[in-house]
Amino acid sequence: MAMQMTSKAFQDGGAIPRKYTCDGENISLALEWTSVPDDAMTLALIVDDPDAPDGTFVHWVLYNLPAHILEIPENLPPEGQLENGIMQGLNDFKNIGYGGPCPPGGTHRYVFKLCALDKELELPPGATKRQLLQTMEGHILDRAQLMGTYAKT
Repeated sequence: MAMQMTSKAFQDGGAIPRKYTCDGENISLALEWTSVPDDAMTLALIVDDPDAPDGTFVHWVLYNLPAHILEIPENLPPEGQLENGIMQGLNDFKNIGYGGPCPPGGTHRYVFKLCALDKELELPPGATKRQLLQTMEGHILDRAQLMGTYAKT
């Protein structure tokens, strides 16, 4: 069975609550997943906005999450290294950790992509999405995706 990812904050394809955006508290939301492959060692998460005016905008880069962990709580601190060896990278706001939806106008899609990997990645805290994608290449066992939308009011 393929991995699946959910959030108690919104349904797949639904609106992301204001609390998790730049118009609200701008805190990361809780995520859960199931069916991680038995041979996975770590997980990596990328959240981006494909509708940004200047191309895809990265909102969150997280990696080296131990594969036995099946959820992340709301409001992760914006630190490069968290407990359990979890690392957070640089988003396109030029900050470590989560940066919530903040579209300049209109409704944007925010895609949460989770990858199960067969190894721990040798990346320091603060890696970029590009660095993460390069390092993950050839090591992805499975993927899950969740999409939410947000429009400024």
